Amino acid sequence: MNLIAAAIIGIAVIVLLIAACKVHPFLSLLAGSFVMAVCAGVPFDKAFDSFTSGVGGTISNVGLLIAFGSIIGTILFKSGGADTIVDTIMAKTPLQRLPWAMALIAFIVGIPMFFEVGVVILIPVVLFAARRSKSPVVLLGIPALAGLSTLHAFVPPHPGPLTAIGALNANLGITLALGLIVAIPTVIISGPLFGRLAAKWVPIAAPENEAEAEAPKSAENRPSFGTALSVILLPVVLMLAASIVDLTGQNTTAWGRVIAFLGTPLVALLITTVFAMVALGYMQKFSRDAVNGMVGQSFGSVAGIILIVAAGGGFKQTLVDSGIGDVIANSITESAMNPLIAGWLVAVLIRLATGSATVATVTASGIMVPLAAGMSPTHLALLVLAIGAGSVFFSHLNDAGFWLVKEYFGMSVGQTLKTWSLMETILSVVGLGCVMLLSLVL
Repeated sequence: MNLIAAAIIGIAVIVLLIAACKVHPFLSLLAGSFVMAVCAGVPFDKAFDSFTSGVGGTISNVGLLIAFGSIIGTILFKSGGADTIVDTIMAKTPLQRLPWAMALIAFIVGIPMFFEVGVVILIPVVLFAARRSKSPVVLLGIPALAGLSTLHAFVPPHPGPLTAIGALNANLGITLALGLIVAIPTVIISGPLFGRLAAKWVPIAAPENEAEAEAPKSAENRPSFGTALSVILLPVVLMLAASIVDLTGQNTTAWGRVIAFLGTPLVALLITTVFAMVALGYMQKFSRDAVNGMVGQSFGSVAGIILIVAAGGGFKQTLVDSGIGDVIANSITESAMNPLIAGWLVAVLIRLATGSATVATVTASGIMVPLAAGMSPTHLALLVLAIGAGSVFFSHLNDAGFWLVKEYFGMSVGQTLKTWSLMETILSVVGLGCVMLLSLVL
């Protein structure tokens, strides 16, 4: 009971600091880990030992992957590759199918790009398309947001899935493959299908000036559609190939070992980074300094994310080393609750309290570590996805994404709750449902 109380107090400190005191999640996780360790009986002069160990392990395991993912996304954006993908799909799409096109664009662009970057790229396109087609902005906006948010929750190299994979020792390739399978029906239901209903509730037009000011740029000097798409799909192909080799037992052969090496997450993203620098940088007549500038800019955008994820790893390690995780896992086991549902529920509660999908993922994955010990590789991957689904449940006033969407679309708080917040809830529940269905057949 003392250990459970320590965990509750530690999580409460994190929630209080983030939600009420508006302290940065990195500092909140640091303080919560210290309080939890002391309450669990760890001497105060050793209370940070587990935290610093977890931070180092997380940065070495996840931080580098996030950095590479940011480089790829930044080069894709700065080179015009993302614009090429968007414009190519829109040019071939009838106006009545624009909601589905927006979902497809967001799905493709959202694989390597973080949610905030994807929003910056796609929302001006949504506003422009809504004005051109005289459609409610929500009709096109919800599918785009659903695509970005779903990939953010389920698919590496986004920070949440990567953190959970590292904490639970899940296979990245299997998680990627299952994440894409879960993402497709989740995007369809929470995007174009729900978007039609949301547009009836909030039938507002796109803001007048932003669409014109942010209209798609000239296609001059942009990379081709095939080149831009190849940068996005290369790491997916490499990691999936490595998983297939591993699952078929071919990883002992010479060619199998090569494919397994190339599909290692760090190697796959390194190869893709170099490919992006060459194909989207040097081959598009960007100078060496310009390409290096893109790489440098990418680090600034993810420094905060890496620190939050690292602090989450420290919190997780404190849970593990103090024995709190084992106690919570035993309690879940004794209650006979399905581990996938338990992981989703823990993530939901932390998401509602803190407003951060990343904090919800790293905390929930840390709590679920003891339960993951005896799970098969496929069910470990499904646990990662269940936690990811819970981490995006009902975005509301304590989530920065809520205000980002509200301001871009010019909605009131009530309208944002009826559209964006409800879409996130549907996404979370449908995602969990897909995970549970897969758990029955795998």
